[in-house]
Amino acid sequence: MPLTSRNLPTPERALAIAAHPDDVEFQCGATLAKWAAAGCEVSHLICTDGSKGTWDPNADLTALVATRQDEQRAAARALGATGQVVFLSHVDGELASDGETRSQVARWIRELRPTVVLGHDPWKRYRLHPDHRHAGWLAVDGVVAARDPHFFPEHGIPHHRPDALLLFEPDEPDHGEDVTGYADAKIAALEAHVSQFETTMYISDDDQGAERDRFRRRIRDELATVGRAMGVTHAEHYKLIEGL
Repeated sequence: MPLTSRNLPTPERALAIAAHPDDVEFQCGATLAKWAAAGCEVSHLICTDGSKGTWDPNADLTALVATRQDEQRAAARALGATGQVVFLSHVDGELASDGETRSQVARWIRELRPTVVLGHDPWKRYRLHPDHRHAGWLAVDGVVAARDPHFFPEHGIPHHRPDALLLFEPDEPDHGEDVTGYADAKIAALEAHVSQFETTMYISDDDQGAERDRFRRRIRDELATVGRAMGVTHAEHYKLIEGL
């Protein structure tokens, strides 16, 4: 699908809703860095605790959860984000898009009042990880609940209607953000997730630099591939939903 929409105006506030620590940085990190540099207040809402993010069967999972939260905060700083980093702390791999969790997401949308919400595309075909599917539904359904006053009135918070929803990992992308100049910020934010070097970045503990260089090239190549569709050096793409 061609990219028929380009470069939203810099939002006043943006909220990225993701399944795990590091998902935001992989999927929309450069966009958030661009917006943050232009004065947008960027916040993160992470749905799970990241406790399955290791291949070590003997890992201390309590320590891993704490580490991953610290890494997510560091990654947000690397993007220049000035908003909140919120953890819902559902068990990794067991996220559900149920009414209780939708209420939690809607409450944070009402609290943070984002102009733009970003989240996983829940309609993506053949998606393997259940947390990504559920986090996508939570973002979509959370926007609907947050905008209408008769959903979850027990929040005691005024309802809020964002201007736009950007779905990353899109099944049918139609919107691109030119992120030329922000690849370094995206990479720095990803590399803040040190605990994930082995499992998602394929950087071993004894790497002498070659694996890290290969990972950086991978990120730049992904940005360049999307950029070619826009006629720019680097870009990130989304499914854009407006008229919320």
